[in-house]
Order: sequence, then structure tokens, then C-alpha cells
Amino acid sequence: MNRSRLVPLVEAALTIALAAVLHFASRLWQMPAGGTISLEMLPVIVLALRRGVVIGVVAGALFGVVDLFLEPYVVHWVQFFLDYPIAFGALGVAGLARPLVRRAQKPGARRVPWLAAAAVLGSLLGGAARFASHFVSGAVFFASNAPKGQPVLIYSAVYNASYLVPSLIACALLAALVVPVLQIALPTEA
Repeated sequence: MNRSRLVPLVEAALTIALAAVLHFASRLWQMPAGGTISLEMLPVIVLALRRGVVIGVVAGALFGVVDLFLEPYVVHWVQFFLDYPIAFGALGVAGLARPLVRRAQKPGARRVPWLAAAAVLGSLLGGAARFASHFVSGAVFFASNAPKGQPVLIYSAVYNASYLVPSLIACALLAALVVPVLQIALPTEA
């Protein structure tokens, strides 16, 4: 296998392993029906920004399966897909901000601001995509958890936002610090 194919595979494998470690090591809060405030999203977001949407989605989906084995919470087979491989795979959407990363590699570019902007934008895109997957799962499969009289859609949105928004803010801020350093030290091909 040539280097151009091996390096992204190694990065993806390290991303999955680091996300699994951060799942436990950075946990600040565990929600009663699943979901944690942690930094587990950060490695997948950084990988997607460096390598693009496809590798980000694949690595995120694989981490979703690993996450299932770490702490399973499954009530239905469709919910399994929505809350694990689809939700974490959706983080790969952060790779849509990769053109900003590439722009920072051009001669004369203001590197750090472009890379920080890409990190924040990518984090928001990936986080929104993950939220959408958890929102649908919550509205369909966890509707019985909603307080009596509260609309299911509101319940799902509030419940999922209560742990995803703090996680996303922390990941976006850290990505804005990590991506410029990593991309300058170990740039990806343009």
C-alpha cells in the first residue's frame, strides 16, 4: 500500500481510538436516556477537516459502532442506526469546511484565521448534522420520556441540545486551537 493511502487510514484509526478514549476521559455529564457532555466529537471533526467528508463520515460511523460497544443503549434497531453510526458519521459533514483549510495552504494566506474559521464552521456543520440524527431518534423512539403535555418535538430538541450544545461549544473552541497547529505542523495535501 502506498503512503498516500496509508496515512489517511492511520489517521482514521487513531481518530477512532482517540474518540473512544475521550468518550470516558472527558465526560462531564451523563444524560439519563443516553448522551454525554464530552469531547468525543473532536477527533472526528478534526479528521474531517483534514481529510474531507468521506473519510470523516466513515471514521465517525465506525466510532459510532465502537461507542455502541462501550455503552449500549438500544431500544429499536432503527434507533441503533440513528444514535450510533448515522449520528457519529454525520460529524464527517465537518469536512464541508475543508476548502477553508485548503485556502490556508495557499502562499500568502493568513493561515491561522482561515484554519480557525474552518474549525469552527466545520464543528457547527458536523454538530448540527449529529443533532438532526439524535433529534429524529428522540422524537420517534423516546417520545414516552417526554413530560405529560409537552410536545415530543420540543422534548427531543431540548433533551438533545442539553448535552450536544455544550459538547459542541467545547469541541469548536478546541478545534479552533488544534486544527491550525496540526495543519501547520503536519499539512495535508492540497
